[in-house]
Amino acid sequence: MTERTYGVTPPISTALPTEQEKALNKALHDELRAQGTFESRAETEKRKEVLAQLEKITNAFVQRAAREKHGKNAILIRDAIGRVFTYGSYRLGVYGPGSDMDTLVVAPKYVTVEQYFRIFPEVLVEMAPPAAITDLTPVPEAFVPIIKFEFSGISIDLIFCSIQTLIQLPADKSWSLADNNLLRGLSENAVRSLNGTRVTDEILHLVPEPATFKLALRAIKLWAQRKAIYANIMGYPGGVAWAMLVARVCQLYPKATSAVIVNKFFNIMLKWPWPLPVLLKDIEYNGPVTRVPVWNPKLYASDRNHKMPIITPAYPSMCATHNVGRSSMVVIQQELKKGAEVTEEIMLGRRPWKDLFTKHTFFTSGFKYYLTVISSSRTKKAQNVWSGFIESRVRLLVNKIEMHPSIALARPFNKGYDRMHRCKNDAQVEEVVSAGSLAYVYTPPAFGDEKVKSETKSEVKQEVKQEVRQDDVIQDGVPVKQEKAEVRAEDGVRIKRELSEEVQLPPPTNVKPEPHDDEAKVKLEDIPEKEAQPEDMEIYTTNHYIGLQLVEGAKSLDLSREVNDWKAMCMSNELYEEGLMFLSIQHLKNTALPDDVFEPGEVKPRPGKKVLKRGASEEPSKQQPPAKRQAHVQPRAPAAQQPSSTATAAAG
Repeated sequence: MTERTYGVTPPISTALPTEQEKALNKALHDELRAQGTFESRAETEKRKEVLAQLEKITNAFVQRAAREKHGKNAILIRDAIGRVFTYGSYRLGVYGPGSDMDTLVVAPKYVTVEQYFRIFPEVLVEMAPPAAITDLTPVPEAFVPIIKFEFSGISIDLIFCSIQTLIQLPADKSWSLADNNLLRGLSENAVRSLNGTRVTDEILHLVPEPATFKLALRAIKLWAQRKAIYANIMGYPGGVAWAMLVARVCQLYPKATSAVIVNKFFNIMLKWPWPLPVLLKDIEYNGPVTRVPVWNPKLYASDRNHKMPIITPAYPSMCATHNVGRSSMVVIQQELKKGAEVTEEIMLGRRPWKDLFTKHTFFTSGFKYYLTVISSSRTKKAQNVWSGFIESRVRLLVNKIEMHPSIALARPFNKGYDRMHRCKNDAQVEEVVSAGSLAYVYTPPAFGDEKVKSETKSEVKQEVKQEVRQDDVIQDGVPVKQEKAEVRAEDGVRIKRELSEEVQLPPPTNVKPEPHDDEAKVKLEDIPEKEAQPEDMEIYTTNHYIGLQLVEGAKSLDLSREVNDWKAMCMSNELYEEGLMFLSIQHLKNTALPDDVFEPGEVKPRPGKKVLKRGASEEPSKQQPPAKRQAHVQPRAPAAQQPSSTATAAAG
C-alpha cells in the first residue's frame, strides 16, 4: 500500500526523526509553554460552554426569524435551526490565553442579514446569563456581516451566512460545509464568510500529522507576533496565511518533528522563488457554482501583481496575502533570514529556543524617522467605526509613500495605540486631534479585577502640559494607570509607590467638632452652591506608526502630496462625519516617540549630544591669547541639504 502524497509535489524527505531532533522538539514544546502560548484546561472548557450557549441562542434566533417570514408554517418554525462553526486559531487548535474566537452563524435561506443585525443581538442578550454579554457592537457596514462582543470575558467575532440552497439545515452534528454546492447563489461577501471555516478544515485535512503541524504553527505564530509581522490588514500575512506556509513545509517533511518543521520553514520560505504561489493542493478551476473569481494570474492583472501569493485550498481559491506590499515583503524577508540563522544555531545545540522569540526593535532602534496617523473622534462609538476604517486604509498610505524616490522602506507597525483624552476647551481639543498632543491623556483607574482594555502599556504620566514644537510634534506626556498612593518628583512627574511602602496619613488636627444638637439642623438652602465647572470634553484617538528609511544620500523629503491625497480619499468616504471625526498625520523623530509604545526594560532613543569642533585657530600648537579664543562651530548646511522626515502637509 503506497503512502498518501500531500501537496502538489513529492516530499523532500520522509526520514524519521533522530533522538537529537526529538530532544529539540521537547525543548520547543517546553519553551512555548514557558512563553504562555497554551491555555489552561479550565479556560478551554469555558470556551466550549460559550459555544454551546451560542448554539442555543442561534436556534432561537432562526426560529424567531422563521416566525417573521413564515408565521403560518408551524412545521418549518418547529424544525428551524441554525448552526455555529468556528474558524481561525480556535478551529486550528492553536489558540492561547485571551485569544478571540472567530465564529460563524449559518442559517437557512429565508433568514436575512437585516434580521441578523436586528434580531440576533436581542436574543443574545435575552438568553445569555446576566451581565455575560459586554461590548456588543454590530458592524453592518463591514465587508462581511459581523457582530463583535464579549461573552463571559471571551471575545467573539461572529459572522453570518444564510445557505440559499437549503430551506432547513441538517440536524446531524457531523454535517460540514465542505460541499461546494453550498456556495450556489451566494454573494462574494457570503462566500467569504463561509470560506473561513472551509479553508481551516481543508488545511487540517491536507497536513500529514496534525499534532506536528499545530505545535510548529504555535511557534511560527509567536515568532511573527513578536517580530510585528502578523496582521493582514497592515500588509503582513495573517493567521491563515502563516498556517498555510507551515502546512506546506509539513507536506514536504511528512515525518519530521515540529522542531525540524520550524527550522525548515525559515530555510524554505527564505529561498522561495516569489511570486511563485504557495499551494497546498491544485487549484479548482471547473466549479461554476459561484460567480466569485478563482485566483488566476493568467486571466486577472490584479492577481499578477501579488508579490507573495499564498493561495487558499478551498474553492474558490483566493490569495490570502494580496495586501503584502514592497516594504512589508522586504521586512518579512529580513526576519526570515534572521530566523534561519537562529534556528540553525538552535538545531546545532548552540542556542536556546527562546532566542527565536525575541521582541522586535521597531521603536527602540528600527528607524530614525516616523509618521504617525492619528484618527480621532468625540465619542467612543464613532471612534470604533472611524479608527477601524482608517486602520484598513493605512497600507494604502504606505503604498503611496514607498513609491517616493527618497523612501527606501516604509514599514507600518502592526497594531494601533488607543488613547483617551480629557480636554477643557476647543484649543486643547485642537492640540490633540491636529498636533497629536498627549498632554491631556486620561487613563481610567482599574477597580478590583476589572480589566482596563488598552493596546498601550505605560508607567509614567507627565503632569505638566507639554509645548508642541514644530520639530518634535509629540512630547513625553503619556498615559498611566492611576494609583491611590503616589509620590511626586521634583520635575512634576507622578511616580507609582512600591506596594511595600507605607502610606503616611495626614496628622490629626486640633479642631474640635461642634457639639451635637438634634434641633440645630442645617437647611439645604443654607449650603452655598458650587460654581458650575465646564465638563471635560472626551476625545478618543488611535495612532498608527510608520517607520521611514530614506535612500542613501537623500537630502530632503516632502510627502505632502502623498499625505494629502490619502487624507482626501479617507475623508471623502461616507463614514466620515465632519466635526465628529478627525484625521491628522504628523512626522516625528525616534527621540520624540511617546513613552507608552515602549515596554518595561526597553530603552527609548535619546537625542545625541552635539559635539563642538575646534576651529583651526584653536589648535594647541597655535598659542592665541585667551581673550581672543572662541569656540568655532561649523555652520549648518542650508535646510534643503539636511536629511529631513518632514511630511509637509496640512494635517488637521
